Amino acid sequence: MSLKLTGNGLWESSRMMLPEHKVRIQQQNHELKRRERIEIDNQEWQSISRMVYESMKQRRLITLRMYHPFEELQIIGIVDRVDTINNRFMVDGEWFLLLDIEKAESEGEF
Repeated sequence: MSLKLTGNGLWESSRMMLPEHKVRIQQQNHELKRRERIEIDNQEWQSISRMVYESMKQRRLITLRMYHPFEELQIIGIVDRVDTINNRFMVDGEWFLLLDIEKAESEGEF
């Protein structure tokens, strides 16, 4: 009798992969690259908010590292507006959430 018919031999001898299996493997590999959100203490938040405010009022260039679940996102520009009601700010015509800021550096601190 052939070894393919005993135990798990039939499955192991098959080299075929279903499209659903490929999609699930790709999804699982993608999820492994997920970043966790950094916890920022109160003192760091005060420093970040001061730099955002100075960028807006003094038209100073600012570099912000933002949270994104799968990539490293960095914004470089001048803060145009801050919307405190919706907790967001605008740089170069695009809105971003204030809560997504992980780190801020102003022009003089590069």
